[in-house]
Amino acid sequence: MGKLVCAFALSHAPGITGWPDKAEPGERERFLNGYREMSRRLYESRPDCLIGIANDHVLNFFFDLCPDFCVGVAQVHHGPAEFFKEWLALPDYSVPGRPDLAASLIQQGARLGIKFAFSDQLLMDDNFSVPLTLLTPNMDIPFIPINMNNIVPPLPTNEYCYRVGQAIRRIIEEHRPANERVALMATGGLSHDPGGKRYFDIDEEFDRWFLSLMEQGDPERVIREVTLEKMLAAGDGGTSELLAWMTVMGAVGDRKAEVLTYEPIKAWRCGMGVIDWRVPAD
Repeated sequence: MGKLVCAFALSHAPGITGWPDKAEPGERERFLNGYREMSRRLYESRPDCLIGIANDHVLNFFFDLCPDFCVGVAQVHHGPAEFFKEWLALPDYSVPGRPDLAASLIQQGARLGIKFAFSDQLLMDDNFSVPLTLLTPNMDIPFIPINMNNIVPPLPTNEYCYRVGQAIRRIIEEHRPANERVALMATGGLSHDPGGKRYFDIDEEFDRWFLSLMEQGDPERVIREVTLEKMLAAGDGGTSELLAWMTVMGAVGDRKAEVLTYEPIKAWRCGMGVIDWRVPAD
């Protein structure tokens, strides 16, 4: 029986690494301190693997063929994707994969009604490159990327995302070796509208409302109230990345999240947050 030992969600905006100095120093440091604390907690949980869930950004999949969720099954994952290297200002990196655990997600997921696509050639942009570089700079925690569709209609529903998270936890606990320790990460959000009419706007009211729901630990209310329409109103093409947060929420149920930081950083064109569900590691 495996165990979920850490579950968290955070923003992955490219400005974090691509143009960090454009942010006001105080807000930048407050946000990065949240990342640093989450990194400390992640290592403290001693995971054997980190599973990440994030928007594909139409990098691997396009408008004519975009699966809801695709699991990376490679022995080693590389990044950042060529197009994003200069933009993110990050060096090339390689992080070991966990094809055995990835296979369990795919095979057992199908038995639970979750149809994961899979690929051994997933490209990684800011969705995982930014969090991995800041959380695990030595790339020393094996990683499984799960790219999801947050922007190409029809999007997976809140309810389905929650079910996917429930299935991931069940697979870890019922179909993995005893004492295997797994961490689960969602990346993306909060409010932003990449390239849209609200590109330089942040909906701070929406962000704080959403984070307060995470703190309350009421997934039924989140599923009911955080509608796609509300996410699109807060920022089309970006805010719906919060579906990844709802997926991880499915793995933790009604556990209350702790908000480690929130900063509406206009220079990075995104509401920036980090939350930790404080899953007991032992």
